[in-house]
Amino acid sequence: MVGTQLNWDQYATAWARLHGGFDPRTAAPVVRAWLRLAYHVGYVLGRLRVSPTAVTVAGVLLCFCVPLLVTRQADGPFLGALFVLLAAVADSVDGAVAVATGRTTRLGYVYDSVADRLGEVAWLLAFWLVGAPGALVVAGGALSWLHEYTRARAVSAGMREIGAVTVGERPTRVSVALAGLLVAGLAGLIEPDLAAGTITMATAVWVLLAGFGLGQLLSTVRRALLDAD
Repeated sequence: MVGTQLNWDQYATAWARLHGGFDPRTAAPVVRAWLRLAYHVGYVLGRLRVSPTAVTVAGVLLCFCVPLLVTRQADGPFLGALFVLLAAVADSVDGAVAVATGRTTRLGYVYDSVADRLGEVAWLLAFWLVGAPGALVVAGGALSWLHEYTRARAVSAGMREIGAVTVGERPTRVSVALAGLLVAGLAGLIEPDLAAGTITMATAVWVLLAGFGLGQLLSTVRRALLDAD
């Protein structure tokens, strides 16, 4: 299959096989549109012989730009939000390139997971630089990491790869980072001190959703593995 370009239906079937049977063709309209966008961009990059790993590295670099930009006067949080969005696109496209060109590998899956965690660290660092309390930032990072670690260990113990879609998943973190920086930027235009309070609220939302999502996941893992035993 290496070097073969898949059409959308073939891609969706292959993507579903790699994501616990979840078919993107039956997803909600917004999710389906996002995945189709990733497919089309990935298809073009595949034709240009861009590797999935190169896209993954580009995504990490985009994430690292976020804390470097957020401290700029006036437009810093807006630029940070823009780079979060670009990194999120790259995060979807690297997998799309791999699936569309038949270059999915277990090593690539590991690289992608590591890249996601590095990106989230960069976003939380940006939150701290804008004014979020360090303890809250660390709690958000720890809960998100524990969520992914729990899922990985559960999968290795025999649970299906998806198991449960919780409120603390990766797309939620992307949304909170993007919305948090945008709102902080708007608040900073009104009153500079408001930016810190706004980003603190965004970090608290991250922590709450990550904690609740972890609870959902642990409940699902418990049921799945008890049934398996």
